[in-house]
Order: sequence, then structure tokens, then C-alpha cells
Amino acid sequence: MNKLSFKYFRKLLIVISILVNILSNDLMAQAKNPSPLHFPTPKNIDNMLFYIQRDPNTNTAIYAINYQENGKINKSDPIKAYWIRYAEKGDKKDFSYIQRKFAYGIESKTVNNEEFELQFVSYKKLPLTLKKIESDQKYHVFVSVNQKKIQVEKIFVRIEGGSFWLPNVKYAEVTGIDASSNKTITERMLLK
Repeated sequence: MNKLSFKYFRKLLIVISILVNILSNDLMAQAKNPSPLHFPTPKNIDNMLFYIQRDPNTNTAIYAINYQENGKINKSDPIKAYWIRYAEKGDKKDFSYIQRKFAYGIESKTVNNEEFELQFVSYKKLPLTLKKIESDQKYHVFVSVNQKKIQVEKIFVRIEGGSFWLPNVKYAEVTGIDASSNKTITERMLLK
């Protein structure tokens, strides 16, 4: 190599290294904190299965088992869903009609005595399963994301702009227990 091409190659290599470093730092920062908001973790929620948090505020949608007075699951409506309004002093509040019917509500179908198929009213491409597990005799929600079966603990939905009726959803992340390894995992999926 002559001196001119070696100097050019060295400068190019330095520039590429700097760009890779900047990009990898940006990607790591986004992966660690995908939102500028600090989201609280719901605690001491009776019969909670999982929760959803999303931009643009810290209010959290809670999904819990809907037990009847006799202690058995309500088979016609197995999920009770509502807000914890962290942005408003942590008050508990039912979903509005529009939120329940068009955004955060869940539709269910009985499979058998201890198992139900669930779907979000706003995104039917993500089938969930609610079922009682032998090991702890409790109900849990499961979903398959990226060929992994996950016992769902939380879902984060990244929203950037859009409108009330058509938010610009960038992705959703499902966090929970990997059914095959029993380890906590987070799987990201692009919603289309």
C-alpha cells in the first residue's frame, strides 16, 4: 500500500469506529430506557395477571382475574381490567367505554373449565391464553412472541405521536417468564 491510501484507509477506519460506537451507545440507551418516562411497578394488586404501560404517561392498565363471590372465576368475563392512574395520585379507575371497546379491553372465549382464549380489542393478532397451572394452582396468561412461549408479567407499548384514534405504535415489548427456561425475558415485536 502506498502512503496516501494507507492514511486514507486509517482515517476511514477511525470514522467508522466512531460511528459504530455512537450507534451502539444509542441503541443500548434505547433498549435500556425506551421511554423518557419513569414507570412505577404496580405492587400489592389483588389477583393481578399482568399490566400494560405505554407512552405518553405513567398510567398503568391492570389485568386481573375476575373472581365471583363464590371464589370461582367468572367464566363469561374472566378478566377484570382497570387503570391505576399514577399520573393522578395513583387512583384506581375503570376504563371508559371507548377504552374498553376500542383500545384496552379484552375479549374472551372459554376453551374448557380452566382455560380461556383472550384477545385485545385493539390488536387481534396477539392471541393470549389464560389458564390454571398445576404447579401453583393459579391462573396465568401466556403468549407466543418470536417463537417463545411467555408467561406474561407486563407489556410496554411504545407510542410516538399519532392521534387518539390512530396512535403511532412503534413496538410492544412483552416481559415475563420463558416457559422453556423458566427465566425472565423480554421480547420486542413490531406491530403492524
